[in-house]
Amino acid sequence: MNMQNSAPTTRTPVYDALKLTGGGASAVIILGGQVYTLRITRAGKLLLNK
Repeated sequence: MNMQNSAPTTRTPVYDALKLTGGGASAVIILGGQVYTLRITRAGKLLLNK
């Protein structure tokens, strides 16, 4: 049985973490009035803290 999805496809936006941080190690992100910090660790992993 061939089933096709009739919903339009949408792409998830892609962001480079280094561009978000301006080449540094952290960036501030605001969502709904709440402030979050996105941090790139020394191990190259991402942390998001409130």
